[in-house]
Amino acid sequence: MIAASVDPPEKARETVQEFNLTFPVGYGLPLREAALTFGAFYDDQRQILHATGFVLKPDRTIAVAQYSSGPIGRLVWQDILGLVQFYKRQAAQKSTS
Repeated sequence: MIAASVDPPEKARETVQEFNLTFPVGYGLPLREAALTFGAFYDDQRQILHATGFVLKPDRTIAVAQYSSGPIGRLVWQDILGLVQFYKRQAAQKSTS
């Protein structure tokens, strides 16, 4: 798991500390370029990028894409964990068939 943000280093550090994150968190992404690259919604006036999330399969294809245009509609870690476990079970079944 990784995260990336348009936040400056100080704000990214606060987020990591607040949520005790143990995975890499990138920061300082350029707002417009990040929005265009990921297809994310952004608010140029407020200089914010709305949450956009992806779950990738081992073959690097997108299993789930989430685009939020406001304060709700984020990926939830419990759902992601369940999905990853499902894909692992599927892969294990295929390898034993």
